[in-house]
Parts: sequence; structure tokens; C-alpha cells
Amino acid sequence: MRGGEAPPNGDYAYCEGLLRREDKDRWLASLFVPLERRRHIHALYAFSLEIARVGEIVSEPLLGEIRYQWWRDALDGTNESDARANPVAAALLDTIARFELPQAPLRELNSARAADLYGDPVQSVAALESYTKATCSNLFHIAALILDGAEAAASRDAALHAGIAYGITGLLRALPWHCARGQVFVPGEILQTHGASRDDFAVGQASEAVLAALADMRARARAHLDIFYAVLPGLPDKTRPAFLPVCLCEPYLRLMEQPGYDPFKTVVELPQWRRQWILWRASRRWG
Repeated sequence: MRGGEAPPNGDYAYCEGLLRREDKDRWLASLFVPLERRRHIHALYAFSLEIARVGEIVSEPLLGEIRYQWWRDALDGTNESDARANPVAAALLDTIARFELPQAPLRELNSARAADLYGDPVQSVAALESYTKATCSNLFHIAALILDGAEAAASRDAALHAGIAYGITGLLRALPWHCARGQVFVPGEILQTHGASRDDFAVGQASEAVLAALADMRARARAHLDIFYAVLPGLPDKTRPAFLPVCLCEPYLRLMEQPGYDPFKTVVELPQWRRQWILWRASRRWG
């Protein structure tokens, strides 16, 4: 590892606080990461949170583009003084330097979130998987590098499929919120296959066609989960904690199959004690 001037500990504490408030699942999973690497995992996921919520806090896409350009400049090192004044950027840049992390996955993540500003419909399954790869697989990839440093082929495969499964599950959980904003992440080709339309999502109509399309999405998430679990035994021991959030996917998918589930109204959430138990059990099995 190498690094320049370390940021204040308060920057990393800020990242942890942000993660604990806004992404409890990843924060709980981070508790099973070795202590000496944990704050760097917090910095990575805090960065993801910061850029994911840009669309929520700007009134028009141009303002969002300015924020995403700021992050591009931070990663490029062209606004170093401004970046060091931002606690998330300072902690992220320190983490990148210490572990000599590749920046291309982080730039890809930033670009994918910038595209969200325009709410363009997802046309194909391939486009959906490309999006979840950029927004989730890249995070698992970087987290594994932070924990181990060596880029094993098994870790790359695990990150790809874990990220797609985790990303699709997250999009399904967030469906009511996305629909309220006029965004539909169910690919057009899946809608067409089941006779559903984006208009059904706009009016919150849980028709048989919509439910069939969402069941198709869950099946695709599970297909990637199956591949991830097949790869899991070949992962280096050090990297396995980076993938612990994945163990929450199947419980969430099952909640979407309970009687009375309404994709436009039901809050898909697990009690914190149950999430902690699932993560603890997975940490024991995977260790």
C-alpha cells in the first residue's frame, strides 16, 4: 500500500455515519470486514451513496451533470484542494492511493449514475445487466481488492454476478420510489414478453402482466445468484467478506413472493435483527 497525506479520521467517521444512516445493509455487512480495512470499505460505499443521490437533490439534469463532473475531476486529481475538503472524496482518494486501486470502475459507476439523470427507459436485459454491472459489480470488485489486493479470476466472476443479482434485487425493492419519479428499470423486452407496458408502472397497476414481468426479473436475479454461489468456494478467504451483502438478496426476493405483495405499495424490508442474523450465519458458512 502507499498513500500521500492521510485525511483526518473525521472523514472516515463521516463516511461510516453516512453509510449507517442511508445504507444499513452494507453497513451491517461491513461489521464482518477486518477492522483495519473497514473504514476503507465505508469510504467506497459512501462514494456510491453520494453519487447515487445526486438526482434526488438537483432540480434539473444540468445541475446534476455539474456534480458528476466534479467527481470526475476529483478522481482525475484536477480539483485536489476542493476534493480534500469533501470528507467522502478525501477518504475515497486516500483509499485509492493506499491500495493502488484502479479508477476505471469508479469512473464507470459515476457515468452510469449520471445517465440516471435523464430517466431513459431500459430497453433490453443486456442494458439492465450493463447498468447493474457498472453500479454494483464494480463496487464488489473494488471492495474485494481492498480486502485482498490480488485480483483473482474467481473474484472478478463473483463480483460480476453478485453485482447483477444485488443490483436487480435493489431495483425491485426500490420500484415504488422509482415509479414515483417516472423511472422504470424493467427492460422493454421483458415487458413486451409478458404483455405489460411502462404505462402500467406509471399508474401503479399491478396487473397479471406486470407481476409476470417482475417475476421474470426475480428469476434473472436468482440465475446470477446461482452463478455467484457456484463461484464462491473458489474465492480467496480474504475477499469473501466483501460479498456478504449478497446473502440478503434471496430473503428480499422471497418477501416479494408473499401473499398480498403489491409491487407499488409494499415496503420490502427485513427487521434489523434478522439481517444481522443472516449476515452472521453467512459469515460463518463462507469463512
